[in-house]
Amino acid sequence: MTVNQQSLGGWGNCPREACSVSQPDSRAALRHKLHAGHTVIARGLGRSYGDSAISPNGLVLRQTRLNRMLSFDAGTGILECEAGVSFAEIIAAFLPRGWFLPTSPGTKFVTVGGAIASDVHGKNHHRVGSFGNFVREIELLLASGETVRCSPESRPDLFWATIGGMGLTGIILTATFELTRVPSAYCSVRYEKTRDLDHTLDRFVETDNDCEYSVAWIDCLASGRSLGRSVLMLGNGSQPDELPLANRTSPYALPERRTKTVPTWFPSRTLNPWTIRAFNEFYYRVPRRKSALVDFEKYFYPLDSLKHWNRMYGPRGFIQYQAWFPRSTSRRGLVELLERIVDSGRGSFLAVLKSCGAANPGLLSCLDHGHTLALDFANTGSDLRELTCELDRIVLEHGGRLYLAKDALTDAGTFAAMYPRLPEFQRIQQAVDPTGRFVSSQARRLQIIPVLCADSIADSARSERLVAAG
Repeated sequence: MTVNQQSLGGWGNCPREACSVSQPDSRAALRHKLHAGHTVIARGLGRSYGDSAISPNGLVLRQTRLNRMLSFDAGTGILECEAGVSFAEIIAAFLPRGWFLPTSPGTKFVTVGGAIASDVHGKNHHRVGSFGNFVREIELLLASGETVRCSPESRPDLFWATIGGMGLTGIILTATFELTRVPSAYCSVRYEKTRDLDHTLDRFVETDNDCEYSVAWIDCLASGRSLGRSVLMLGNGSQPDELPLANRTSPYALPERRTKTVPTWFPSRTLNPWTIRAFNEFYYRVPRRKSALVDFEKYFYPLDSLKHWNRMYGPRGFIQYQAWFPRSTSRRGLVELLERIVDSGRGSFLAVLKSCGAANPGLLSCLDHGHTLALDFANTGSDLRELTCELDRIVLEHGGRLYLAKDALTDAGTFAAMYPRLPEFQRIQQAVDPTGRFVSSQARRLQIIPVLCADSIADSARSERLVAAG
């Protein structure tokens, strides 16, 4: 099993770092690499956006060859599989049988291990919460080489440190979790334009109990009385008798569509405030039906039909910035955040607002009752760091926090203030990994692993240099 030197980044390609990468194809090979004296971090399909699955000072272990499905209970929907299985593979195998993921992020190209490590969430968080709520058991390879099983009932401290723990408690080998029954592979989606942020948030409140899925595209460049204007997309699963006659005999069959590819990097300035403003104006104004029947691929994974869409941001990449605000402060916090973005002149091509439900016990899980806003910003150098520092301050002042799977630039002090249960996580993590074997660039930058605090300043400086250099 070879080790290759590769330039790796997250999906945002910012930062990118030279890493040693290995792709084990068995547990024996995995243990061999773990015992070879390196620090290690597991990596799936590379769809976290920042530096959580890269490490220039250690070994990155790709898990995608460890992707067997092990068992499935057709009565309960309980699936056991290896951590390298992707959501795409699960959908291909089980949607034709009437089962779907209980919740999913905006791409199906994530692994089960990555979904657990990031505690991913989707358009139904307001109803069901995040992915960790549906995990029954995790099999974990510890730094000692020991394999343990943990669950909400057995070793719950380790279980809830691993849910959302960004791979820092050990390597997830297998997971047992629930799929959910769906009546078809289609949603009935209602589209609503809102005039401003208050209108948007009011409509979330009014529809959360009636809609299984809800999400809003938000125009982050609209200002004044239009600040926060949005297009809401409210969905419910469709019954077979609601489908066109041609689809009723095969309600779980997805339409065939050709996948397009962004073949090369766009020039870095392609997505700039002017092009984004024009797109946002067009998207908000374009006439659309008030309701439509939409298949799962189009509703849940609209960007998966465009391979390498991240290349549109150019070779310098971009960052995703996802902030959560508690319900008591979300209106004020979102207004202040959006006003600062408008003032900066920066635009976001993809700006998504969602309503959130109750938190789970994950120590580093992000969402709770409130609202979450995800934006992207093209990497234009040091001024980007200045903007995100200001946004971090706003989020912190309103009792919010950032989502680790999207974070690339925040600092250790801000992170610790946002996550008051960090010391509890560190205590559990140190107990199972006392020498700090599981390490990522993000863990160094944010001082998540206490034994790494001594070199965190140098690591943070390197991250800022990489962002500035693009």
